[in-house]
Amino acid sequence: MNVQFDFAGRHVMVFGGTTGINLGIAQGFARSGAKLSVASRKQDNVDAAVASLGAGAFGAVADVRDEASVAAALAAAEARHGPIDVLVSGAAGNFLAEVNSMSSNAFKVVLDIDLLGSFHVVRKAWPHLRKPGASVIFISAPQAVVPMAWQAHVGAAKAGVDQLARVLALEWGPAGVRVNVISPGPIAGTEGMRRLAPQGPDGDALVRAMVPLGRMGTPDDIANLAQFLSCDAAAYMSGTVIPCDGGAQNMLTPMITAAAQQAQTH
Repeated sequence: MNVQFDFAGRHVMVFGGTTGINLGIAQGFARSGAKLSVASRKQDNVDAAVASLGAGAFGAVADVRDEASVAAALAAAEARHGPIDVLVSGAAGNFLAEVNSMSSNAFKVVLDIDLLGSFHVVRKAWPHLRKPGASVIFISAPQAVVPMAWQAHVGAAKAGVDQLARVLALEWGPAGVRVNVISPGPIAGTEGMRRLAPQGPDGDALVRAMVPLGRMGTPDDIANLAQFLSCDAAAYMSGTVIPCDGGAQNMLTPMITAAAQQAQTH
């Protein structure tokens, strides 16, 4: 369901905004009239995303692990659309691996994308944010607070992202910049679900059984929350980590382990 917000004239930049949940966030802001900039590391994905976002959208190739490319993308976006009103940091990496079979490099790859990449985005974005009034949103994951087998690397990275956001809310609040976190639950049709969840009708039923509301989420669910957190109605919200998961975090631990075991055998 699309909820109508008004972001006409506001500049929204989404890192990782060319696929999956982050593209859905960008498309939601585009429907609400925002000036859109997206960045990710693959030119083909950037081109496709810009085409889907409509006339005026700007795209940049940037690898969040490389702070110079992040800085260049931010500068180019501001040159195109002006100071950034809403910044979404959503680039992420994931795979299934138990600790005993994971190399230090594999562990580091996810931390470099999710946690160090988030640091690069916000650190380099500070000069480009519209102050006061800017909204910063990180995209986290339930693994930050719910222990899940084969997800130690993601849990460590996303827990760091959550705490980074809380610290930024303290440090940037006096300048009038709000910082919040969205933690999506199972979102249908995303790469994360294809990689991590059991597949087929039985797999879908198992995932739905994890969710008290009885359904998987959609990218629109996350896009609606991102827009709410960035609108004037949420002007007193900062430093929050908000699950958007149909209540799933209340019952995830045993069921997600079973789902991961089933996914690993496919």
